Amino acid sequence: MNKYLLVIITIVIGNYLNSQNLEPFEISDEWLTHIQEIAPSKPTTIVKKKRNILVFSLHTGFKHWTIPHTEAVIMKLANKSGAFNVVSSKYINEFTKEQLNEYDAIILNNNCSIRPRRNIFLDILDMNKNLTPEEKNKKAGQLENNLLEYVNNGGGLMVLHGVVTMLNKSRDFSKLVGGSFDYHPKQQMIKVELVNPEHPMVSAFKGEGFEHVDEPYIFNNAYRDFNFRPLLSMSLNKIKGIKEDSKDDISYISWIKKYGKGRVFYCAPSHNPQSYSNPQFLEFLLDGMQYVSGDLKCDDSPINKPK
Repeated sequence: MNKYLLVIITIVIGNYLNSQNLEPFEISDEWLTHIQEIAPSKPTTIVKKKRNILVFSLHTGFKHWTIPHTEAVIMKLANKSGAFNVVSSKYINEFTKEQLNEYDAIILNNNCSIRPRRNIFLDILDMNKNLTPEEKNKKAGQLENNLLEYVNNGGGLMVLHGVVTMLNKSRDFSKLVGGSFDYHPKQQMIKVELVNPEHPMVSAFKGEGFEHVDEPYIFNNAYRDFNFRPLLSMSLNKIKGIKEDSKDDISYISWIKKYGKGRVFYCAPSHNPQSYSNPQFLEFLLDGMQYVSGDLKCDDSPINKPK
């Protein structure tokens, strides 16, 4: 056999064995019924007034096939729990001050931007031929600042999976979210651990971690400040494809944090809608929605930099 062909075959087989990409599927009535059946019937914290939430599902870069599934799951959680009114949108004009003030919380749904700039606002503004480059940069900066001020003034922000790349070159956005995207190895089975099984935000898991196929996200920039309260983690010595220069034994993959008067919840799981078949994970997401809306009170003090 040609040695170059052998090398190619070896690489292909190796990639297959080291990754476990799950097969995409379309949203069906059967799947929606399944989610409806296993979703929590009531929120952890009973509230008298429904909270208004925006689900922002625009992407300009990598398209996560889970985007519509995630939006559907959020709708099911909101409707079945009776705790939320949900509006969905893919328009950046939602980030004007006037529009943001219509919502108690914003859910960012896999809003990946285009490499290498990594700025979803500029990606869209570039389509407007009537604006100069200076005007585009100014407008993009205004929209980002509006989001920062919204959370700082008491709004909630729920950040799901690939959203870390939405404004990945922005240090301010990194501080808001709690980190920036560095890289991820190939999809594989991940053993997710509870950082503190006693914390109210992970009560859905009944003291036990869980396994699922996912992209193991690694973070940088503001992540190294550890200015958050971690919820879920993974052991890096069990992950295939971690860079050799890694100084960490574990990586936090979900956390909550204060930002001014507001609250932020980040959840790296999940890249695949198959993970939504775990009713405990659905309850965890619902608790996240309640936390960012200000209804679920818990310890969100930062762990800060390790000594």
